[in-house]
Amino acid sequence: MLTLLSMFYYICLRRRSRSGTRGEALTSRRAVESGQRAVLPVSVEVEQYAKEVLDFSSHYGSENSMSYTMWNLAGVPNVYPSSGDFTQTAVFRAYGTWWEQCASAPPPFRRTPKGFHSQDYIELGFEEPVYPTAVDVLETYYPGAIVQILACSHNPFSQNPPTDVRWEVLWSGEPTKVLTPQARQFSPNIKHINFPTNLLRLEVNSSLLDYYTELDAVILRGVKERPMLALYKMPIIDINDLSDSEEELSDPFRQGGDGKQQRTGNGYFDKLPYELIQLILSHLTLPDLCRLAQSCKLLHQHCCDPLQYTQLSLQPYWGRLSDASLGHLQSRCTLLQRLNLSWTGNRGALTLTGFSSFMKDCGLSLGCLELSCCHFLNEACLEVIAQTCPGLQELNLSSCDRLHPQAFTHISKMTRLRRLVLYRTKIEQTAILSILTFCIELRHLNLGSCVRIEDYDVVASMLAARCRSLCSLDLWRCRNLTDRGLAELVSGCRMLQELDLGWCPTLQSSTGCFQHLARSLPRLRKLFLTANRTVGDSDVEELATSCPSLQHLDILGTRLVSAASLKKLLQSCPRLLLLDVSFCSQIDMRVVQELSGLFPNVAIKKSFTQ
Repeated sequence: MLTLLSMFYYICLRRRSRSGTRGEALTSRRAVESGQRAVLPVSVEVEQYAKEVLDFSSHYGSENSMSYTMWNLAGVPNVYPSSGDFTQTAVFRAYGTWWEQCASAPPPFRRTPKGFHSQDYIELGFEEPVYPTAVDVLETYYPGAIVQILACSHNPFSQNPPTDVRWEVLWSGEPTKVLTPQARQFSPNIKHINFPTNLLRLEVNSSLLDYYTELDAVILRGVKERPMLALYKMPIIDINDLSDSEEELSDPFRQGGDGKQQRTGNGYFDKLPYELIQLILSHLTLPDLCRLAQSCKLLHQHCCDPLQYTQLSLQPYWGRLSDASLGHLQSRCTLLQRLNLSWTGNRGALTLTGFSSFMKDCGLSLGCLELSCCHFLNEACLEVIAQTCPGLQELNLSSCDRLHPQAFTHISKMTRLRRLVLYRTKIEQTAILSILTFCIELRHLNLGSCVRIEDYDVVASMLAARCRSLCSLDLWRCRNLTDRGLAELVSGCRMLQELDLGWCPTLQSSTGCFQHLARSLPRLRKLFLTANRTVGDSDVEELATSCPSLQHLDILGTRLVSAASLKKLLQSCPRLLLLDVSFCSQIDMRVVQELSGLFPNVAIKKSFTQ
């Protein structure tokens, strides 16, 4: 027994402390045996704020300003320790479950791991690579959204192309709802890693929050010299460290063996109906399904059945997905109908060759393709999609902000599209007009923060003429839509249920455009008029009269709406669930509390600044 324990300690020390000296290893071994932490080498701790925001999935702000944008996370704090709604902070696009409740939201993918909670992310670069000892996040409003912090082995400021990029989770947790919206410093206990990093990734989930979470700064603390990782008693040592080969753990999506050495006896399991075994396996996550395929011939057959892969979400595995992974899955996905590759393939992990090969074999039955934040995409990739996915109905290119404008012309060949998300892309007017000309079955269109479209009135006119069955339209922060374009839009697209006109400064209530909108769209369920200072009582009262199905209304920032008109709206719209009156100067907290008491089923939002 003593010999076995000695071998166990030796292997653990070799795996975890290969760069340490023999003396350090002996010290760590003695610490394990005595139940104490090993003494770490003395090193000066470096404290640094983010140098640059490298990538993110969404933000509340504009592409052309600094208010509420992710770029505010670079550098020292602007707001902390103050609390409240400040424009100098970083704010993501959504919060709560309001967006998921809308008709434009796609259904969730099956097989999504229960431990995957991330909805948004941001990547930050720091000046000096260090071995992290602590990460501090300064949250200034509605904290609790952070669910994961990761470190990357690649130096984002290096001139060399990334090779063997490795992501390591420093901390992970579940979404939380903090009882108070006050500012806090979030400093979770992080895992020690064996490589230096100056690239951190924060992933968030705001579904439990009552309002937008706001982040002010991120501090990375660490040492430049590799510390001797502390070892503890045997029970907390990962048994995977006993393996000399990491091949079987590096890619859980690899194909199983040929089964020559598998056992042929399966007990009574193979006597179960084929459909029942398939149903049981449908509850497994994708890595578990791929590992199970390596256990025996019978389960290999079941686990490789294409019916298990009609829906495939690879977003939870973005950090380890590669061309090889897609290649291993390729033969199983011939009946694929819904595919989620969001966040995957960045920094060279996926290439045109690997993506094209997969799509050519698996795109024939594909109806939904999610490619949010996929920076490996180029014009050739979109051309492949257009050629290999004849039945594609849903395409999400949200925040693919590195796609060349010319690439979007290929979308016009996907004539069966019903849902198209182009949020924060570089699509230009010629391409979107071409798409609207040929994709006349569109039901849901998101053009939020598409700053390169020169004339939204022309786009609105084309939508009215070609897409009369449109159900939802997101024009968040389009800066040149006028009352003329809006009038054409609502006259032609009378089926609209959701319309986001937030931060569209060229729309003026004095023209009567909002009242005409209300009268033209009786099915309206969601309307965002965020930051339009001209919205008045007459607009709200017309909504109360003409839109009884209204569920979500955002009139943040107007100075002209009174408590009386809001009360009429609440009385006339019994399905109303969300009403945002933040920064409405005539609506103070006393009015909000009074209306909340009268209409307890409505979430009335009123942010504050301390």
